[in-house]
Amino acid sequence: MALIKSISGIRGTIGGKPGEALTAIDVVKFSAAFGSIISESRANKSAPAKIVVGRDGRISGDMVNNLVVSSLISLGIDVIDLGLSTTPTVEIATKAEGADGGIIITASHNPKEWNALKLLNSEGEFIDATIGEEVLSRAQKEEFNFAPVDKLGRYSTDDTYLQKHIDLVMQYSLTNKEAIEKRGFKVVVDCINSTGALIVPQLLNALGIAEVIIINGEVDGKFAHNPEPLPEHLTSLSNEVVKQNADFGIAVDPDVDRLCFVCEDGSMFGEEYTLVAVADYILSKKVGNTVSNMSSTKALKEITHKRGGEYHPSAVGEVNVVTKMKAVNAVIGGEGNGGIIVPDFHYGRDALIGIALFLSHFADHKRGLKSFRRNYPDYFISKNKLELENGYDVAAVFDKIKAKYKNNPINTEDGLKIEFDTDWVHLRTSNTEPIIRIYAESGFETTANNIAKRLMADIKELKV
Repeated sequence: MALIKSISGIRGTIGGKPGEALTAIDVVKFSAAFGSIISESRANKSAPAKIVVGRDGRISGDMVNNLVVSSLISLGIDVIDLGLSTTPTVEIATKAEGADGGIIITASHNPKEWNALKLLNSEGEFIDATIGEEVLSRAQKEEFNFAPVDKLGRYSTDDTYLQKHIDLVMQYSLTNKEAIEKRGFKVVVDCINSTGALIVPQLLNALGIAEVIIINGEVDGKFAHNPEPLPEHLTSLSNEVVKQNADFGIAVDPDVDRLCFVCEDGSMFGEEYTLVAVADYILSKKVGNTVSNMSSTKALKEITHKRGGEYHPSAVGEVNVVTKMKAVNAVIGGEGNGGIIVPDFHYGRDALIGIALFLSHFADHKRGLKSFRRNYPDYFISKNKLELENGYDVAAVFDKIKAKYKNNPINTEDGLKIEFDTDWVHLRTSNTEPIIRIYAESGFETTANNIAKRLMADIKELKV
């Protein structure tokens, strides 16, 4: 069992002992801590605080949702419950409702035994480090006061925001329904038994795509495969695209903030290149800056410079990407895991706007997705991870690795990034799992894999 507490929220496996896994007690503590901070810090003290809540399709979702909602109401906070929803939809709803904050109940790409609370500010964006630290402190110290019976919060539901989200995507200035509809696409969608099934096919229909084949469309949280949309987990989607003679396939994660495509021959377009292609489309319409985290492909930097903009790297994590995007006034940003952030839509990773813009760009290509992929560099990123044992001293090991590669350019802003001529490797601990992630990029798959293997060997050899 595992419980991971971080400034971005709380994440853990369901069941076990409080403080060691995500139990009912842990959910109540963190909900109450966050709710207390939101209630006390809001500008308008004359009315109760308001928080929007939504969840993905996980097995534990309804149970956790009830705990969160009850905890907030008991603090005197009004709750708007979206029910089954997506992370970007809750982000949009939080701002649209003029709420003081939001909570998304999802463990994103983690397996079915996991769940989590993602915490939003009044802008519908992830809370910053300062608020995150305060949430952790209050939860640990149990610093919250519940309301008397005559001041309990009110509860309401709103199931309209999935359609509102689709409507906003369709109204976005760069969404080109006409071009998409003309292509007469046939699409297979892997909805991974979560809320993508409630919104992705509907969006595709709104974009003018009539033939949409859904796999893993039962919203029961019993994920048909590992829910992280990586190539090794998408074999059934690839096979179905070929079997159905479809034009392409689409995969999202359980909370629909990550996006990747499968070409007509069953090969991967590459999750790293979802952002690259969308950025290329936006930059073809307006010159501007771009941002991605430093574990993402350097292809975005090359495309940005080609289009006359400036590229800026950020630390890994959506809140870090958003902060950097605001600082440099980026017109597009995101992460190489298929996370697209379109700032004049909203500051959050959003697979729905990603789908619309990717297809608007691709629709003008006139040929297949495999051919479209050739518009972009063919770099390869080897993505690996090592599980951490209890008591593992990551900082000490990273110091030894830094000393070993002292003659190479090194960036320590977020873990350890080492450059090797035109290649690089990035080592960092995960914010959501007890692991070290090792990403390496090269123009050759073998080289990228060998760099990653070399650093993984260093990590094991230099263990303290």
